[in-house]
Amino acid sequence: MADIFDSLLEKGSLFLNREVLRPTYMPDVLPHREKEIENLAQIFVPALKGEAPSNVFIYGKTGTGKTAVTKYVGNQLVKKGKEQNVKVNFIYINCEVVDTHYRLLQNIANHFIERWEERIPFTGLPTDEVYTRLTKTIDRESRVIIVVLDEIDKLKGDEALYTLTRINSDLSNAKVSLVGISNDLKFTEFLDPRVKSSLGEESMVFYPYDAKQLQDILEHRAKKAFKPGVLTPSVIPLCAALAAQEHGDARRALDLLRISAELAEREKSPKVTERHVRKALYKIEIDHIAEVIRTLPLQSKILLLAIIREEREKKAMDTRESITTGELYERYRNFCRKLRVESLTQRRVADLISELDMLGIITARVISKGRYGRTREIRLSTPANEIIKILQEDDTVNPLIFYGGKGQTRLI
Repeated sequence: MADIFDSLLEKGSLFLNREVLRPTYMPDVLPHREKEIENLAQIFVPALKGEAPSNVFIYGKTGTGKTAVTKYVGNQLVKKGKEQNVKVNFIYINCEVVDTHYRLLQNIANHFIERWEERIPFTGLPTDEVYTRLTKTIDRESRVIIVVLDEIDKLKGDEALYTLTRINSDLSNAKVSLVGISNDLKFTEFLDPRVKSSLGEESMVFYPYDAKQLQDILEHRAKKAFKPGVLTPSVIPLCAALAAQEHGDARRALDLLRISAELAEREKSPKVTERHVRKALYKIEIDHIAEVIRTLPLQSKILLLAIIREEREKKAMDTRESITTGELYERYRNFCRKLRVESLTQRRVADLISELDMLGIITARVISKGRYGRTREIRLSTPANEIIKILQEDDTVNPLIFYGGKGQTRLI
């Protein structure tokens, strides 16, 4: 066992550079985003004249190149600014991590504070004082600062955005421009009107890639990522086609290609084939579903276990009948009693069924019973064993799961 990694390291790798296939990798070329690069460059170009560019809001679905294009143009802008001796700063912040008014101001300010003892602490100061320190710090010299707020819809409240869209009125030398990036096309509808008008001076929409465009992107990355000849000819077109079905998500296409190759490596296969792509697709789906199930509310988890129990009972009785809403509700109430949790009304449980259906964990089809009204036929669309494996991690619902003597897992 001491030499376990030695034996693994001796295996030949299919990769030249695995990192090329990760979403964080910044390529030299961004295929099929030339128009967006040009448009954003035109918005940013006043910064090279010492003027503040318009604020811009960029939106589009996940994996459409929003972040990559913004970082690419921002890096080019800073580089050109150095050539022309113009002070331009480009700050990227992910609001999924930095999500409060205080943290946002603190994060921006600390980009310009070199001495560690002078840096603004993580917590502990009034927000007004953090703002004062920020404006004082950045206004020490003439410069243009472009602040990119990725996942801007994750920010808590409008106060941070209101402060930043008004910051230039408190500056004499520096100028600040904002770039907001979001996957939520309706995000601006819920903003304070004052913030909305300031933030949306310019807007850009990134449309999904089609299968051919995704194929070009994968081929461009594959040249740097893999050793020659390790991909069979159908692998890249298949990855592109599968990702195109999921709203043209380039990240998904890259993940699919990378995981396919990793699975081939583990099997000691000299080539990546369509079979590896299919296995990778299943693995990604399961990983995604696992994360969704882990974060479900308690009532939804109880309901999911009730569905599994009902489905297994019907299989044991050798009947092909689907689960109905009424049967499921009784089982759900029984499980709630076992956990000493207050059960929801049948109407609210019907809403939870719809949510699980929307998430792709189950399918719920409405059928007519004639004069007896309508009901829903409910089936699992995710393997029951996978769901149970995930829910075993939750101590609250764990008592609903009984462990058999031979390693079998079955519900009470």
